[in-house]
Amino acid sequence: MINLVWLKTFCTLVDVGHFTKTADMLFMTQSGVSQQIKKLEQQLNTPLLIREGKSFSLTDAGIKLHRQGQTLLQSSAELEKSIKQDDPHIGTVKMASPGSIGLKLYPYMLDIQQEHTQLAIDYKFAPNKNIEQDLAERKIDIGLVTELSKSSNIVSHKVAVEPLVLVTSSKINSVNWQKLNKLGFIGHPDGEHHAHALLSKNYAQFEHISQFDHQGFSNQISLILEPVSRGLGFTVLPLHAANAFSKTEKIRVHKLEHSVNETLYLCQNRHSLENNRSKFIKKTIIDFIG
Repeated sequence: MINLVWLKTFCTLVDVGHFTKTADMLFMTQSGVSQQIKKLEQQLNTPLLIREGKSFSLTDAGIKLHRQGQTLLQSSAELEKSIKQDDPHIGTVKMASPGSIGLKLYPYMLDIQQEHTQLAIDYKFAPNKNIEQDLAERKIDIGLVTELSKSSNIVSHKVAVEPLVLVTSSKINSVNWQKLNKLGFIGHPDGEHHAHALLSKNYAQFEHISQFDHQGFSNQISLILEPVSRGLGFTVLPLHAANAFSKTEKIRVHKLEHSVNETLYLCQNRHSLENNRSKFIKKTIIDFIG
């Protein structure tokens, strides 16, 4: 591999045409310039200059190296600049959240992207376990989860709380244990977690979600309440997911005796180097939902 320091010295010498001026320009000695040219010739195992007293001319190899070397040096300079660049409004931020908070947050992230057109938001909707795994494998920069991670490699910060609610069709005016058993459960990726959290606090009979007949499942957050609205079963969701349903007149949110709030955690991999755009998006999220 060509030594870029020696290549820069060579290309500068060719452009300037004088050893002494090249040395001054690169803050080197004249002998230092000569030594680097010789090292480059040794590395490539071919002469690059034809020395004629204090002047010189280029060999065919020298002409080719100068022409292609300029391109290589330019690419190297651009790469270095790109790597060092850490503008909070330039680049890609990869993030993920459960669908419920995503219904509220993702449109706002698009507003931020429209405001900062060189910023790209890669947003994935996923259940808690998948988000935790993606964080551990550094596939995403930021994760929002509703279960506190037990992994020592993941740093979590509490950013918000949201009530969990039991939802049925609008035709159901009230609920009790017998009615829930008759309705059956409409599942979703975090359904078991949500149902256990809310129902265990309100019904002594509750042990696990499999006590209810399985009446369907959807991993599309905007469609989870579609079968519920048609009377096919009940489900448990965060309140903002219920409020975001397009047919709110066809569902009923039931207030139970004991309310349960779901905590939202903002998470990152402990060993990831945080850039300014991730810091910007983190602050934006906290300001929006905190």
